[in-house]
Amino acid sequence: MKFIVSCNSLLSHLQTIGRVIASKNSIPVLDCFLFDLKGNQLAITAADAETRMSTTIEVNNTEGSGVFAVPSKNLLDALKELPEQPITFSINDDSLEIFIYYENGKYNFVGLKGDEYPQPKPLKEDSVGLQIAASVFLSGISRTLFATADDELRPVMNGLYLDITAEDITFVASDGHKLVRCKTLAAKGTERSSFILPKKPANLLKAILPKESGDVSIGFDDSNAYITMENFILVCRLIEGRYPNYNGVIPTGNPYKVTVDRLMLFNALKRVSVFSNPASSLVKLGISGNNILVSAQDIDFSTSAEETVPCVYDGEDMNIGFKGTYLIEILNNIPSQEAVLELADPTRAGLVLPSENEEGEDLLMLLMPMMLND
Repeated sequence: MKFIVSCNSLLSHLQTIGRVIASKNSIPVLDCFLFDLKGNQLAITAADAETRMSTTIEVNNTEGSGVFAVPSKNLLDALKELPEQPITFSINDDSLEIFIYYENGKYNFVGLKGDEYPQPKPLKEDSVGLQIAASVFLSGISRTLFATADDELRPVMNGLYLDITAEDITFVASDGHKLVRCKTLAAKGTERSSFILPKKPANLLKAILPKESGDVSIGFDDSNAYITMENFILVCRLIEGRYPNYNGVIPTGNPYKVTVDRLMLFNALKRVSVFSNPASSLVKLGISGNNILVSAQDIDFSTSAEETVPCVYDGEDMNIGFKGTYLIEILNNIPSQEAVLELADPTRAGLVLPSENEEGEDLLMLLMPMMLND
């Protein structure tokens, strides 16, 4: 087999799908990229035990066709050092010895048989399909991904829950302390269905989707999903299990509403939380009149800090405690200039909402309070 390809174009595709490859694989061939040459199209695949990503690149001056596996480290390390130029791959079909010829030299290493590479399971007959714009899919993932858990006892909390109806699609993530619900009216399914997307493929999609345009096609059954984009296909095993009733934990009718400049509160929290107890990261919000007193202290080291942030509030004075790192994360992921805090009392969950939602989107974030000692 033989073909010529642009060095930078090949490297870009390899680096994108190469994020799938795990640092330690039980099957040696999973340390490789799978190359499948047909005509002037080279299909490249990278996989681990649960996730698989493929892309296609156009090549020139092809001779022969076939499937072979290339050690990913050898190939990536070699191509990173080359400036942009056409490079020639020459593969011995019998010994799988690979030569890469470039302007002033050549690389040489041995590949593996392509037929040893694991193949994805096809979707079952009762699978569900839907179309969603790449930008809408990216927005849903970006808004919610930070709130997923790392919980070995409750694996369903370690992914993004997509709740699909005939009217809308809702992205949900929660770790038991914070919850994000992002409902998008810009996409919908044909029937009521749902799946839990694991964190690794969600992170891969977050990196790829900004470069994609058009619609993303999603097909899934009870155990696998095929996500087809313009330039990439991602196949992953889904998290199996029943996701908790997320709507049941969202309080309704919180009487106290605080409107505050999101960036001012965000920056104040970052400054003040430095002085909180590292074990709890507790930050206290004292809401009184049109001010929020943001304070934190670490009694063990006799350190403390406080800062006043103006707000719009018409209600009873209230002191409520939150984990500073969680509240900072939430405010960092609110898209509007102003944030609205909806509160009931210091023991009930608080809601953080954008003052204005993006078009076709309904975003809600929930944070459980922490007990105050005073």
